[in-house]
Amino acid sequence: MNKQRIAVYPGSFDPVTNGHLDVIRRAAGIFDKVIVGVGRNAGKSPLFTADERVALIQAAVSDLDNVEVESFDGMLVAFAKQHGASVLVKGLRAISDFEYEFQMALANRHLDPTVETMFLMTSAEYQFLSSSIVKEMVRVGGDCSPLVPSVVMSALRRRFDVNSCQR
Repeated sequence: MNKQRIAVYPGSFDPVTNGHLDVIRRAAGIFDKVIVGVGRNAGKSPLFTADERVALIQAAVSDLDNVEVESFDGMLVAFAKQHGASVLVKGLRAISDFEYEFQMALANRHLDPTVETMFLMTSAEYQFLSSSIVKEMVRVGGDCSPLVPSVVMSALRRRFDVNSCQR
């Protein structure tokens, strides 16, 4: 009997972008199951609550049968082990991402050497994209519709009470 290949793709996803979805979809093609772990980082002040972020991602990946979304607190490797995952998927946009993510991968390996980290380069059209850029674009009235799923676009318009993010 083959063991199921389970991966965790962690992040704050505040909000989820098409760059995140690119990584999720590609990971879903590699692994039997991908769990998107939405961090409840108490040190950050997110625009959306963890429950809102989970719901937005669930709506955006509803067509992917092997993707689950759930929030978590605490150690990422503990969350991964709790779900039977042996791989952490991390998306990289640039060298600056790599330096931080490499340090985190080594720290996670120190905490649990049975959990590997796999880096996926984002597709070229999303290399500049981050949740922070999307939020700033909306704040100043920019068009972010090509950068986020429509469910996120609607949530951003409601949150900022603006008509931006429309084509």
